[in-house]
Amino acid sequence: MHELQNEYLSIKVNPVGAELSSLKNLESGIEHLWQGNPEFWASRAPNLFPVIGVLKNGEFIFEGKSYKMPKHGFVRYNEEIQLKEKTSNALGFQLEYSEKTLESYPFKFKFEISFILKDKSLEVHHKVFNLDEKPLYFSLGGHPAFNAPISKNEVYEDYYLEFDQKMDLRTHVLSENGLISDKTEGILDNEDKIRLHKDLFAKDALIFKNIPSKKVALKSKNSGTILSVAYSDFKNLGIWAKPGAPYVCIEPWLGIADIEGTDQNLKTKEGIEILEAHTTFEATYTIHIN
Repeated sequence: MHELQNEYLSIKVNPVGAELSSLKNLESGIEHLWQGNPEFWASRAPNLFPVIGVLKNGEFIFEGKSYKMPKHGFVRYNEEIQLKEKTSNALGFQLEYSEKTLESYPFKFKFEISFILKDKSLEVHHKVFNLDEKPLYFSLGGHPAFNAPISKNEVYEDYYLEFDQKMDLRTHVLSENGLISDKTEGILDNEDKIRLHKDLFAKDALIFKNIPSKKVALKSKNSGTILSVAYSDFKNLGIWAKPGAPYVCIEPWLGIADIEGTDQNLKTKEGIEILEAHTTFEATYTIHIN
């Protein structure tokens, strides 16, 4: 594990996948990041690149050729990621294209992710470099899971998510194979709070495309605001947990899983980002601990 701390927070990052694996409040001693109990879900905060969610039949088509791609891409679980730099307040990692990546993703790229501590906040900064002579098609996102409850005298139902504005929100329902169906369900009606309960994710993740809000707080009815996630660089948001598990994932996304009716063409995939040759893309989300 690579470790970093300041006066208020400490973090640990697993070099495999450059996955955030601990986020601790040093003042309270509270561990805020889910610790990967495999009884529910063994991950903690995987990084999603170059796709979000599942692809139809686990593959995409680019210029007439099919390529296999695992759910959420190939950064998570990746042992090829290198530590690029470590400073007093930052850890930076990078993954550059290789013969192996070109077999599943026909683009020359460099992916960088940095974890930067600033007082009581952790900035998760992404950079994508297109090293190719052609446009690069990609999605990226975060998947951090936060403990809820954080004290023994509380239950999951004491917690809720509060957005920075009231909205009408509908979730896009996932099919049994993880693709986005044409069905939606109402979640908020000019409201700003989603209450956590054991059946909230019975149909898998809540998926909000082009969400107006750009900040959401995890709150307890007993102890107030626990933390918040700000994601102004991301247009979509996923909310998820394994039903019955004591955590909630707050997932800033660029892109979404494939829709059921997709023709699997990467160039026209819904939510795909296009990065021109020899240019750079950046996106950051910030976790603030109260």
